[in-house]
Amino acid sequence: MHFPIPLEVKTVTDGLRTAGFEAYLVGGCVRDLLIGRTPKDWDVTTNAKPEDIQRIFPESFYENDFGTVGVKTDSEDPRLAVIEVTPYRTESGYSDKRRPDAVAFGDNLEDDLARRDFTINAIALEDSKGQLIDPYQGQKDIEAKVLRTVGIAADRFEEDALRLMRAVRLVAELEFALDTDTAAAIQEKGSNLKHVSRERVREEFVRILNSKQPMMALVLAQQLGILEYIAPDLTRGIGIDQNQAHSYDVFGHLMRAMQHAADKDWNFDTRLAALFHDVSKPETRRWSDEKKDWTFHGHEVVGSRVTRKALEDLKFSRETIEKVTKMVRWHMFFSDPDQITLSAVRRMINNVGEEHIWDLLNLRICDRIGTGRPKEQPFRFRKYKAMVDEALRDPISVAMLKTDGNRIMEKFHVKAGPKIGYALHALLEEVLEDPKLNTEKYLDERTEALLLLPEQELKELGDSGKKRREIEEEREIQEILEKHHVR
Repeated sequence: MHFPIPLEVKTVTDGLRTAGFEAYLVGGCVRDLLIGRTPKDWDVTTNAKPEDIQRIFPESFYENDFGTVGVKTDSEDPRLAVIEVTPYRTESGYSDKRRPDAVAFGDNLEDDLARRDFTINAIALEDSKGQLIDPYQGQKDIEAKVLRTVGIAADRFEEDALRLMRAVRLVAELEFALDTDTAAAIQEKGSNLKHVSRERVREEFVRILNSKQPMMALVLAQQLGILEYIAPDLTRGIGIDQNQAHSYDVFGHLMRAMQHAADKDWNFDTRLAALFHDVSKPETRRWSDEKKDWTFHGHEVVGSRVTRKALEDLKFSRETIEKVTKMVRWHMFFSDPDQITLSAVRRMINNVGEEHIWDLLNLRICDRIGTGRPKEQPFRFRKYKAMVDEALRDPISVAMLKTDGNRIMEKFHVKAGPKIGYALHALLEEVLEDPKLNTEKYLDERTEALLLLPEQELKELGDSGKKRREIEEEREIQEILEKHHVR
């Protein structure tokens, strides 16, 4: 079979063979080639030992306990800048449920493939011949879109508990189904995740949320009993009914809100905030006899604290924690454009930060879709977005000018008075007509001429400038309204 192999990769595999060693592509890159996806990285396995690999490729480094040598290339593509080459190896003993206690370099490919996690990752490719080595029928599983472990599933998860999360992540990334025995083994060995560092759990969690089907993965994780070892606060929403505005329980709502962020390809922080935004509805739920419905007063305040603790537990960065907790805290902002003012919108922008306000609005869209409502942006919400745009817009005023009243008084030795205001508005009209005139040199020269005019004539020029400013303000606002389809 012929596959498109980059020159940088072929240089490494051909170099090993020229030196008298075997060389195979292996793992995720072969799986992706068979699926028809572009590999994110390229791994090579060989019967050469680390010292042999480094002798063949002087531009390489070896800094681990598993024999992997990083061979540097001259590629500007980050996926090809380093090709990892690992000797055949066998592993034994997994006392920490994560890494082998002993690693031995081997001489045959079959033993190396036997230690791998899933059949679809246990296929090797001899790229010079186009020959596939597939002792565990990984190609058959790829065709059937099934994820299955190599050998006995319980043994694979006992060796490395992170494989439990990797399984649900691959289901989401590849849109595969889980083999029955593999699913049963995940349920049996789920508690082993307690032994995995929170940093490694976070890494898989991030990859799940960044996949196309994060809801599929997390619902599966919950059904198999491992979500409680990833983000236990999320499981508290299972079976917690909401008010009449919602079609799903809290857990189902959070899953659908997060999935909408993924469907829109919105950034990771928005996905994470969507996943946690209503996390504290269970503990804030109260029955209202007056409304004959459930209420959740203050769930956003409590939820921001719960979210912070959950993200700190998963060792997220300070920047991510601060942004996501702010989004959770303020996701219930009042957005009726008929009852709020621009100053109220500016206060909301200040609460979450200008750099995050559009992500907060996207979170509100996710929240709405998560309720089961089909329309993500009704007219009133689009109008609110237009108000945000207007609040963020730099106002058209004399403050835009590269001069001001203090400069004029100091440079031209004039006292404070209405003439300065007239002059500034006259200057503003000229700059609005031609923004290139907004330089200190031109404005100083023009100011000197304006100050020589009779006050009434200067006033008329100033009034003309004010009128021009009002026209430009109205034009920009109309453009904003058209942009958000609220005219």
